[in-house]
Amino acid sequence: MKKIIAVLVVSILMIACSSKKDGNMIVEGNIKGLKKGTLYLQKMNDTALISVDSVTVLGDGNFRLTDNVESSVMYYLTFDAKTTEKRILFFGNKGTITINDNVDIFGFNPEIIGSKNQTVFNNFSKINNQFKNQRLEFIKKEFDATKSKDIDLIDKVQNDFNRMIRRKYLYTTNFALTNSDSEAAPYIALTELYDANIKLLDTINKSLSIDVKKSIYGKRLDKYISDIKAKENK
Repeated sequence: MKKIIAVLVVSILMIACSSKKDGNMIVEGNIKGLKKGTLYLQKMNDTALISVDSVTVLGDGNFRLTDNVESSVMYYLTFDAKTTEKRILFFGNKGTITINDNVDIFGFNPEIIGSKNQTVFNNFSKINNQFKNQRLEFIKKEFDATKSKDIDLIDKVQNDFNRMIRRKYLYTTNFALTNSDSEAAPYIALTELYDANIKLLDTINKSLSIDVKKSIYGKRLDKYISDIKAKENK
């Protein structure tokens, strides 16, 4: 009798913790090696990260989450709603998105299927990660040059760093222009070129397709540029 009650309790808990929300976007998949834990589907609301759905995974690592999507935006799949230590970033859109990963390397190299904008963003990230690694190398070079008090070396490291940043900005701009029909383009501009010359941002903004201009990130990019221009004209 105790065993039957225990099984019933577990069944009730599984049903209670499973996602019952209906939406036009379904995020499902498997986290290999995850025996027990809660997964949260999150997104930004203004400046706050909010959870829109959650599910407790028990036993097999399978999960299903959902939300209503009006415009493709970045979502976060995370273990803990209060931290960002373990999370997967992906572009959400209407339809089914499949995410498969391993609990031991969660978020490092997940398989994400069903999001066109995610494919574009992944292609960008491959090269952008190289620039990030170069940036880290320059930080070390600058530290060593400063420690040695070598003025000529410090100037060289700074000049080389500035040239690398210019290459990064040009690559990012060209990538956004090439993918102007993707919501990933204004997102990349906002996150990677926010401190670049306003002319680069304006060029990207003017190249966006009509649908992308109407998207959440398209509108944010346009407002961001307008705000900068307004400050400059004061």
